[in-house]
Amino acid sequence: MVQSLNELKESPSQTAGPYVHIGCTPNFCGIGGVYPEDLGARMKTGAVQGEEIVITGAVHDGMGMALKDALVEIWQADAAGKFPGHDADADANFSGFGRSPGDMETGRFRFDTVKPGRVRWPDGRWQAPHISVWIVARGINVGLQTRIYFSDEAEANAEDPILARLEHQMRVPTLMAQKQDDGTYLFDVHIQGPDETVFFDI
Repeated sequence: MVQSLNELKESPSQTAGPYVHIGCTPNFCGIGGVYPEDLGARMKTGAVQGEEIVITGAVHDGMGMALKDALVEIWQADAAGKFPGHDADADANFSGFGRSPGDMETGRFRFDTVKPGRVRWPDGRWQAPHISVWIVARGINVGLQTRIYFSDEAEANAEDPILARLEHQMRVPTLMAQKQDDGTYLFDVHIQGPDETVFFDI
């Protein structure tokens, strides 16, 4: 029998508001003395295995304007497809977790990370290299979940069980980070509009 609780009920969701950066990235906000550096600011703590990459982008609203108060978090496997904190043989110099506030002038975020390896799906199939993404910003009641895949991993992407399940395959490109001439990967997020990014209900 389920017990009826009249106390300690779940608080209603609230928008991120102006305080998300103060709580999550105090150093970015100019608040010193809380932490030596903001959690997730550095994903590499030493020499890492695999290909080191940089991912940049911005979160755009329905009008295409970059949000200047977005906060983006990523979680990923290391270059061998192992998750730090979960797999004992994961790269000890790689955290797998990153957090980046958008630049207050341009809205752009940046992650200095490694290209993730492939991870097995529960049924044994291989997922393509990907990064899990969580986004909050003013006006977003519940954080948005999406993924970053890589446009230069066409063969792996074609075998990915998540990408294969997308009903509207023409939207798959919204999940692809594009490699730029300078070697960085560009991944822009669109909350609404014709280029709306695929989000996942997790």
